[in-house]
Amino acid sequence: MDAEELLHMWLASSALRASTRAEYTREIASFLTWCQHNSVDALTARPKDIAAWAADCHLAPYLDGRPFNGPDALAHLAEHHPEAARSHDRRISALTQFYEAAYDRKVITLPPNLTALRSGVPRLPGAKNKLDRMERATLFAVIGMWGPDRSRNYQRDRLAVWLLLEGLRPAQVVRVDKRHLYPQPDGTWELRAPDDHENVGKQFVLEPLTGAAIKDYLKVRPEPAAPGDHTLLLNKDRRPFQSRWVNKLVGQMCATHPLLADRQPPVTADTIAHTGYWDTPATSR
Repeated sequence: MDAEELLHMWLASSALRASTRAEYTREIASFLTWCQHNSVDALTARPKDIAAWAADCHLAPYLDGRPFNGPDALAHLAEHHPEAARSHDRRISALTQFYEAAYDRKVITLPPNLTALRSGVPRLPGAKNKLDRMERATLFAVIGMWGPDRSRNYQRDRLAVWLLLEGLRPAQVVRVDKRHLYPQPDGTWELRAPDDHENVGKQFVLEPLTGAAIKDYLKVRPEPAAPGDHTLLLNKDRRPFQSRWVNKLVGQMCATHPLLADRQPPVTADTIAHTGYWDTPATSR
């Protein structure tokens, strides 16, 4: 099965809205055409190929002469051209689902990890800020499926999203101090989240799923690069994250399921933090 056949077979049987199928057809067809013109096999394309397509076909006018080659370019896009950044993230969601479909049909052995290509631009002010009952149930399933085939650091990634569901904001999630995690005799955990001034702030009694995720992550957490750094969640360089990473992670995880990938406005870290584990909104969208 070639890439074009896969595209049409996947969208014909997908649960996406008709408008989203049309958008995905247009965006992925653009990518397939770019691949043909640049002698790239679309089914085995690497993240750097996808970045080159995004820059050539969509982002060049917004980068002010910068190459599209890393976090600085994404940060510039998110800060100065947020609408272009949101459109870019939707394209990355489309390609993420395309490669998920290829993986599910055994056309490829492993989907590319496109997390680093997301801008993580925040939601628009006033946008719907909670998941409904079905969306939240789907998020739980997505977290459970986020394993070693999705991310080398899947234990850390899962924990970050469980912490959002506890009500921590993205800026708090990336600044949780390992010293302020307190295991309790009954098997639960308590956490003191940092406040805006880096003081010890609000106390959280964590749900069992979050507690289990903490135990899983602590088994594999690397030693920090900087002596005396007690930040719980560490990046590949063993250093703390910026809060933008949490939105990138959420976008990548949600892109693996049509119900969340198709949601408008997109699911962000703040959406999840406002939703919580059990506080179901009174009405659905």
